Amino acid sequence: MAKVRVVYRCTECGAATPKWAGRCGACEAWNSLVEDVDLPEAAAGHHLGPSAPAMPIGKVDATFSRPHSTGIPEFDRVLGGGLVPGSVTLLGGEPGIGKSTLLLQLLAQWPERTLYVSAEESAQQVRLRAERLDAVRPELWLLPETSLPHIIAAIDDVQPQLVVVDSIQSIADPELASAPGSVVQVRGCAHRLVGEAKRRDLPIVMVGHVTKEGNLAGPRVLEHVVDTVLSFEGDRHHSLRLLRAAKHRFGSTNELGVFEMVGEGLMGVPDASKLFLTDRRTGIAGSAITPTLEGQRPLLVEVQALTNKITSGVPPRRSAQGLDHGRLALLLAVLERRSRLPMAEHEVFASAVGGVRLTEPGADLPLCLALVSALLNRPIPPDLVVFGEVGLGGELRQVAHAPRRLAEAARMGFTRAIVPANSPNGVDGISLTRVSTVNEALVAAGLSGRP
Repeated sequence: MAKVRVVYRCTECGAATPKWAGRCGACEAWNSLVEDVDLPEAAAGHHLGPSAPAMPIGKVDATFSRPHSTGIPEFDRVLGGGLVPGSVTLLGGEPGIGKSTLLLQLLAQWPERTLYVSAEESAQQVRLRAERLDAVRPELWLLPETSLPHIIAAIDDVQPQLVVVDSIQSIADPELASAPGSVVQVRGCAHRLVGEAKRRDLPIVMVGHVTKEGNLAGPRVLEHVVDTVLSFEGDRHHSLRLLRAAKHRFGSTNELGVFEMVGEGLMGVPDASKLFLTDRRTGIAGSAITPTLEGQRPLLVEVQALTNKITSGVPPRRSAQGLDHGRLALLLAVLERRSRLPMAEHEVFASAVGGVRLTEPGADLPLCLALVSALLNRPIPPDLVVFGEVGLGGELRQVAHAPRRLAEAARMGFTRAIVPANSPNGVDGISLTRVSTVNEALVAAGLSGRP
């Protein structure tokens, strides 16, 4: 076996050095050296499989890559139908959010033989969780192992139709002279598993750790080499969990899966709007309902705001949860300048209720109305929904799929909507108030005047 030599390679120019330094000696870039391995030429192609012959694209069998259902509707929604044979999926999320629980339920629902590689927990711990989830199945095989060659040998022995590796940062290849979780190990193990998945036409799901900033830990190549990158989000102190796709080679990345953590595990939430509005309190200032769109799925979300007048000379606080901080600052400036409201004299706290992250421009107008409602201490009518993009001049612009948003609002019992003036026609059961500016929207919602 060829000996592997550890080097430090510059991410800017590719130069290698035997020792780490704060500055690359070749291109003089700072903090660009990362750990890498220098394989001899004889070992460079050791794990390469046989080359595939070229063929006309019309002769490629497109039916082979059709997804197979996971048995979990919310999971299938995000994946566009299920897992594709030979695909590699990376699932990331904060510790304790429920990644292992979700994947153990996935293995229990899979109709064929599966293999769960537990590199972080013992077999007894996984068995206890499986009993709680009612996931003890004869076709579910368990392997507590951290060595990559042993994992591949177990795949050869068990011959599963689905493999889950929990997690990629905890397994190691003895051929790579580096510690588990290092850049070298994560990259090398990921490449090896991707090669095995393609060679065997075997779907593999890998769990990935995240940093304190919420990004996937390890080298950036980890996200490039896999087919799908999923993000499992939510507050561990609340029951709501959201599954999103940051990358998906077989479909859209705009879909959203909604789960609720219960005693029996993660349960899909087919009617997410009802869940988001269950604890809504009507008749209070600073609350606005907006129909947002996640992929093809309309959701009704409550946007809340709270303002507090500053009594000292300290700068006002600006806090946003589930909303973009930069967008909040922009809308406050628009209200200050275009609507002549004293937003600079108040601390502002804004939130999207339920753990939802609102990033689309359609949430601009409901956030503005919630802010003014809190400032004036006047509640917005409870049967009213709002959506629209706000420009720097205070003008309103239409957003996509307005009829679908309005249909979801009508289904949930709302009867009125404030929309941009050039929005398409509405749906039965809900009356539209078309406005061109933020000031017109404030008048339509009964929020005109001074505090």
